[in-house]
Amino acid sequence: MKNTEQHRSIAENIKENYRLYLAALVIVLIAEMIGMKKIQAGSALIIIYPMLFAIVISVLLGRDIFGFFKEKEAKKASSLVLVAITPFMAKIGVLAGSNLPKLVDIGPALAFQELGHVGTIFLALPVALLLGIKKEAIGATSSTCRDKDYGLICHLYGANSPEARGALSIYIIGFLIGTIYIGFLASIVAATDIFHPLALAMACGIGSGVMMAAASSTLAAIYPEYADQIVMLAGASDMLAAIVGIYFTLFISLPLTRKLYFFLEPRISPKHTRGTEQINTMKAGN
Repeated sequence: MKNTEQHRSIAENIKENYRLYLAALVIVLIAEMIGMKKIQAGSALIIIYPMLFAIVISVLLGRDIFGFFKEKEAKKASSLVLVAITPFMAKIGVLAGSNLPKLVDIGPALAFQELGHVGTIFLALPVALLLGIKKEAIGATSSTCRDKDYGLICHLYGANSPEARGALSIYIIGFLIGTIYIGFLASIVAATDIFHPLALAMACGIGSGVMMAAASSTLAAIYPEYADQIVMLAGASDMLAAIVGIYFTLFISLPLTRKLYFFLEPRISPKHTRGTEQINTMKAGN
């Protein structure tokens, strides 16, 4: 009886959201048909992955442009993101176990790069609050907002929470302009001739395969004599950022962001962006 009810609920869910599932399949097929595109801009190599095309097509089909997707379908798609990203989170766990000896051999230098992500908190969070952004700023500034981070935020706060919306916004922006930006950034930093090519290769890994590929490909083209080492170190750095980064976000950067948010928000956030109840509570506290 229980299995019958479960099969019926699955069938009803598919019937109710068939447009959403069908559209997702078509969008993925179109994006894969377009494929990966490489654009050489000076010394920088810009790599555009199929997922970028999928995001652009989905945005165009949204209710604010062509209106193919309705508001109800958009909310349903938001709740399904966690389901779609769960296999990726499991993959990170398996990757960590199978590559543990390799990670130990690489040394602590790659692990310490996670400390640099704290900069997004102290630099970006105050700016977000000054602009009137609320709890979305917690999700947007607590990490680099890549797959692992967005999955963690959705798990902790829910896919429809303000924190998840903030993380998703930066996640999408990262795909739209992140690969272009980091490709140019890698070539600009390399041109200063301050850092060793292998140090720059380690910096390519932020937990995003797309950005890592764009930055490391640019560096490999600039330093052909280090090309193999750059690719290897960038890949190891990216893998470590994905594995260590999720724990760093969970235990360090996210709690720090929350504490800093609740300290700064009443002090620097514009009053006109606060709800009436919140303002009355603050007056009562004073």
